[in-house]
Amino acid sequence: MGPRRLLLVGEGNFSFAAALSNTLDASTSLTATCLPSLVDLTPDPAAQENLQRLRERGAEVRFGVDCTRLADAFELHDRGFDRIYFNFPHCGRKAGVAKNRELLAKFFQSCADVLAEEGEVHVALCRGQGGTPADKPQREWHNSWQVVAMAALGGFILSDVHPFSCEAMPGYKCTGYRSQDKSFHVEGALNHIFTRSLPFECSQPRIFRIKLGDQWFSFPEPEALVGKLNRSFLEAPSCHPIKTINEKLIAELGKTFPLKRLKCSFPLLLQEDASVLPSWNCDILSTAFWINLHEDNSNSESLTSGTTQDMEDFLVSFSQLSLPKGPGREGKEEAHEGICGQAKVCLRPSLLVYIQAVIQAPDFLPGSLHIISGPVFQKCRILPFTMPVFHEILLILEFNQNLKDSCLQSLLNHLKGILDSLLTQTMLEGSKLSSSVEFLLQPNGKDYMICVEVHNFGPDCAKDLIIGSVTTSATGITHKEQCFVFVSMNLDLLAMLVWSISDWRILWTFDNRFLKNFVPEKMEPFKSYSLYPPCYVHDISFWLDKKKGFDELEFHTVARAVSQDTVISVQFLSHFQHPKTEQVSLCYRLTYQTCDKALTQQQVASMQSQFRKEIEQRLHVTPR
Repeated sequence: MGPRRLLLVGEGNFSFAAALSNTLDASTSLTATCLPSLVDLTPDPAAQENLQRLRERGAEVRFGVDCTRLADAFELHDRGFDRIYFNFPHCGRKAGVAKNRELLAKFFQSCADVLAEEGEVHVALCRGQGGTPADKPQREWHNSWQVVAMAALGGFILSDVHPFSCEAMPGYKCTGYRSQDKSFHVEGALNHIFTRSLPFECSQPRIFRIKLGDQWFSFPEPEALVGKLNRSFLEAPSCHPIKTINEKLIAELGKTFPLKRLKCSFPLLLQEDASVLPSWNCDILSTAFWINLHEDNSNSESLTSGTTQDMEDFLVSFSQLSLPKGPGREGKEEAHEGICGQAKVCLRPSLLVYIQAVIQAPDFLPGSLHIISGPVFQKCRILPFTMPVFHEILLILEFNQNLKDSCLQSLLNHLKGILDSLLTQTMLEGSKLSSSVEFLLQPNGKDYMICVEVHNFGPDCAKDLIIGSVTTSATGITHKEQCFVFVSMNLDLLAMLVWSISDWRILWTFDNRFLKNFVPEKMEPFKSYSLYPPCYVHDISFWLDKKKGFDELEFHTVARAVSQDTVISVQFLSHFQHPKTEQVSLCYRLTYQTCDKALTQQQVASMQSQFRKEIEQRLHVTPR
């Protein structure tokens, strides 16, 4: 269904309104407004003729309407426009870019009061004014109207942009150039289409409560993972692309191997105990999110932040199995006693920690490909293709030692065929393969990294992206004549490659428009609904504490948490040592940018200020 209520602001001679009214059906209402009064337009015969045409077609015309104060012009019951048009806004005469930016900012803030929830704001600008890459040529940012940044002040994002064609509106003549009855230079003009962003709110970590045995415990959600702990992307009702990739992988593997699909009912919390880790990967806990459990004797068995069914289901994933003290199911009482004594626990950093539990389970089936999928959590530096939470798929296959080489090669060949097929499903007809899968043999001569050569994410993307690993050299796992192979893959990265999604953060958005891109059984490249979001750059320098040292990984983690994942780059700039005190100072550059929400310069300044306070407190540094 098309838009039903249209609002035009800043009309000069009403020729656009008259031309547009010719294209509308009877079910669509049109309200055309201008700032001048009717008396001011009396001397213009063209305007009078257009007004007459509009009245004959039943359009509403209003005069003296200030587009920066639309709430004053329309009562509450008369708002909710599906589209608002503003063609070639200008403050008049020789107003500079600063004045026109201010006009745009106030206009967008005003639109927020009268636009329908899923409405659009259309703004036509002359060539180069917008300051986006869509302009040809593109002006320097400081010399443009910075339309995307101005829209963000009203809570809007740029969702589409296309050429503005006067020819498509016969009879339209734009006027008002330097407050005269002259047309703007419309060659190369663009129509910018804005939609509402989800509100950018300061999300507070939730408090989770879990029950282990007869005792309740509580812990705060890690700040860097706010909004990412209970999304259930892989569960039954989900239509998330990560689930689609997971299901396609499993279905294709099932055509070649006997499968045993394991429900990922292992606890999200893992107790610090090296015995649960594979001996070749025992350093995996170094990047884990550590949790302090506190005894909680409150009567309520719900979350302190509210009770919802999905949250209650989520708690089960923590507590349906007690925290393991070792690889088996022994020692539950010991585990509880340890927790009461403030034992350290962490969010699981990888499904690899469950290998021994799977292999030693009584129902383990030799010869079958065992598959587990689920979310995992790891602290990491802020880079384009690294993420603190992602969905991992783990494949476990046991085979006879004498058949190791042939079985391994068969698995790798089938896996490569499946991955290559997935990576070509969204390709346009006649396109060249944009990605290809390779298994790179590691220095030990036995294990592999699964790499994808990437070409469709632009020059800033790494040429080779590591999406997983193949481990065959595990010691302490092999017994008698049998050996094992473990394949771990990042489903989030794979989904990004398949649908050409260039930002991992969009996978975790709460905006419903994201999922609307993914139609079952129809694989098409992802089309972003937030184009050309502006970047905001801030530098920070600080003195180090000689005794405390400096944890750069924690520096990145604090930046991620404070900015709510809006910091997309942390660049080291300089190292300075004072010649007299020998005190060391470091300088970093932080770049802020969102992929799905409106982000303003003022919000970023507030985040940067809070970041200075947080690193001073947590990292024991002294901001300069």
